[in-house]
Amino acid sequence: MLESEVRELVRRRGLDPARDAEGVRALVTAALADYDDRSVAGLVPPLGDPDAAAKEVVDAVAGLGPLQRYLDDPQIEEVWINEPGKVFVARSGRPELTTTILDDAQVRDLVERMLRVSGRRLDLSTPFVDAALTTGERVHVVIPDITRSSWAVNIRKHVTRAQRLSDLVRLGSLTPQVAAFLDAAVVAGMNILVSGATQAGKTTMVGALAGAIPAGQRVITAEEVFELRLGNRDTVAMQTRQPNLEGAGEVPLRRLVKESLRMRPDRIIIGEVREAEAFDMLVALNAGIPGMCTLHANSAREAVTKLCTLPLLAGENVTAAFVVPTVAAAIDLVVHLELDREGRRTVREVVGVPGRVEDGVVETSEIFVRREGRLVRSGGYPGGEERFRRAGLDLAALLADGELV
Repeated sequence: MLESEVRELVRRRGLDPARDAEGVRALVTAALADYDDRSVAGLVPPLGDPDAAAKEVVDAVAGLGPLQRYLDDPQIEEVWINEPGKVFVARSGRPELTTTILDDAQVRDLVERMLRVSGRRLDLSTPFVDAALTTGERVHVVIPDITRSSWAVNIRKHVTRAQRLSDLVRLGSLTPQVAAFLDAAVVAGMNILVSGATQAGKTTMVGALAGAIPAGQRVITAEEVFELRLGNRDTVAMQTRQPNLEGAGEVPLRRLVKESLRMRPDRIIIGEVREAEAFDMLVALNAGIPGMCTLHANSAREAVTKLCTLPLLAGENVTAAFVVPTVAAAIDLVVHLELDREGRRTVREVVGVPGRVEDGVVETSEIFVRREGRLVRSGGYPGGEERFRRAGLDLAALLADGELV
C-alpha cells in the first residue's frame, strides 16, 4: 500500500526515480509520516518496522528492488541471475546462491530500469548489452535465443576504490617496493599493460596506477562502458556507443582511440583491448604518448603474445612483421594479476619489455615474481632507463633493495 502511494506521488511530481533518488526518499519520508497518522487513527494497520518499510519502498521505486540489498552490501562484488529462481552473489571472490526468488516479469522490469538511463537497447537484433548504472556498477545482459530460456544478468560492482598504489599495499595486493617502482614507472612515462583473468582487479590496478600521473597532465580514457573513476583533475572519459535501430551511429573503441589523439592527451588509458583496437593503441603509444590498458591473459608472457596477435584483426595489410617489433617498442611493463583460491587479488608478476625481438618473439624480463606466496625481486630490468633518469628517478636504487631469487 505504501509503495503504491509513493509511486503515485512520483508520477504526479514528474520525478525520475533513476536520477532523483533523494527526491524519492523525501516522498517516502512524507508518505510514511502520513501513514503513521492514519494508523494512529485506526484507518490503516500499523507498520512493525517503519525504517525497514521505508527502505523497502525506496529500493522498489528508486533502486533495484530485491537486488538492491546486495548492491548496498560492501562485501558483495558481483550479482548475477542465471534464471529467475537462481540469483547468485560473489562475496570475497566466492560465489553464493541467494534465497532471492524472482519471476520472469521481475527480471525484465529490473533490466529495463538498469538500461533506462544508459540509453542502450536490448532486443532480438541486439541480444547482448553492456551498460553502466548511475551508481557506477557495470551491467551485462544476454537474452534468448542466445541463452536457452532465461535472461542472464550480471551486475559487477567496484568494491575497492583504490586511488593510489599505496592503497593496494595496504590491501596486501603488492609490496611497498613494487608500489614504489610502479609509481616511478608511471611518473617516467612508461607504457603499462595490466593483464589477468576476469575479476582479478585489472580496472582497480589501472585506477591506482593513474593516481601516480603528475597533476598537470591531461588524461583521456576510452572504454566500452564507463568503469574507470580517476581522481586526476584534467580528465576526459569516453565510452563506446551501440548502433541505433537503423544500424547507424555506432562508435566503436577503435574510433575512440583515434579521437583521443586529437584531444591533446598527455596520457591515454584504454579500458580493455579485445580486438582490432589493439592496433590503434599501438599506433598511439608509438606516437610518443604514454598510456595504459588492460588485457585478459593467463600470464604476463601470454599477454605480450596476445598483444602481438590482436592487431592482425585490423586488416589484411597488418602483418606480424610490423606488429611484433611495434609491440616490443611500445610496451614497457606488464603487471599481471591473479585471484587466488581465497578470493584475494594480488600481483603475480611484473615483467619488463626491453624492446628486443629474437626469432619473431618479443623478449621479456622478470622484474618481480611471486614465489611461495611472496612477491620478490627477480633479476630483470625494464628498458627505458633514460626516461627514469629524465624524470629525476634512480632506477637502480628503486630495484636495489629487493630480494633476488
